[in-house]
Amino acid sequence: MGKTKIGIVGTGSISHYHLKAYQKNADVEIYAVCDVNGERAAVTAASFGASAVYTNYAAMMADPQVDAVSICTWNNTHAPFAIEALEAGKHVLVEKPLCLTVEQALEVEKTVVKSGKVLQIGYVRRYDPNALMLQQWIARGEVGDIHYAKASSLRRLGNPGGWFADKSRSGGGPLIDLGVHIIDLCWYLMGRPKVKSVSGNTYKKLGQRSHVKGLTFYKSADYDANSNTVEDLANALIRFENGASLMVDVSFTLHARKDEGLVRLYGDKGGIEIDPEVLLVTEKSDTIVTVSPQTDHASFDADQAFQNEIDHFISCCREGRSPESPVQDGVEMMKILCGIYESAELGREIVFD
Repeated sequence: MGKTKIGIVGTGSISHYHLKAYQKNADVEIYAVCDVNGERAAVTAASFGASAVYTNYAAMMADPQVDAVSICTWNNTHAPFAIEALEAGKHVLVEKPLCLTVEQALEVEKTVVKSGKVLQIGYVRRYDPNALMLQQWIARGEVGDIHYAKASSLRRLGNPGGWFADKSRSGGGPLIDLGVHIIDLCWYLMGRPKVKSVSGNTYKKLGQRSHVKGLTFYKSADYDANSNTVEDLANALIRFENGASLMVDVSFTLHARKDEGLVRLYGDKGGIEIDPEVLLVTEKSDTIVTVSPQTDHASFDADQAFQNEIDHFISCCREGRSPESPVQDGVEMMKILCGIYESAELGREIVFD
């Protein structure tokens, strides 16, 4: 078997995590780069040794040399681009979120089944070394039955603007951008129970706060300080069919003392913390103890997580295996995310059949 030829769709910041990881995989050839900005596509292709440059996605999908694609574009393009790639016989790694609606998620799932190709969702937090380690602990019964989790990703000043702040392209603000990561990580470690109900709130009070001086933050390439149609803050209580629950809050901007990230899960034999750093709380000889594992990174290691994610995707493509973050998980995640937005809009809990 020759090398798997990869096409990259979209050359924004997230694509470079994919490209650097593909570059380090011995079974990969970075073959093509596609972006509507032809100059940016050409620069990226030259940087990573890609021989083909496209500004038209359909043209790249018609190229028989492309074996698989990484979709690193606006959220509203994820579903149609994934479907087109699958129908063209390509394997697909699609950045999170899978899509914008449950209906779209079901269409993608149907196409995956029909095509027989691999589709992996970019839930990169699953592939972080610490998450992999904790999953092993959980599987060995160190934590017991997990019945509660709480997660926060709070930025005091961190609305990227541009397409991130345009609901028509992003589908929402911090919930669908940041929340998807921590909700998925908790849900995955909890054993992926079916969602029973969600009760959520969203707030749009502060906007982009572009007037603030003295602090810098990431801005998208198409940043516009005057354009913002997404929420500043979202929170939710998610209940699962097995009785477990998850509390989450996320913000792009908030009158908070500092940025904060925490992920904690609690079981009947122990508790684990992932953010801001990994640890286990349990009991030994009738004593509560805190275990701090010795790891290369006490917190999230983005470079290694993306490397693990990409390596896993390539292995699945070459061996015909189902990925660890399959389309079915994307369907359930869209039920949760869309349920939170619907609950906030209607002012009531959303219950699933």
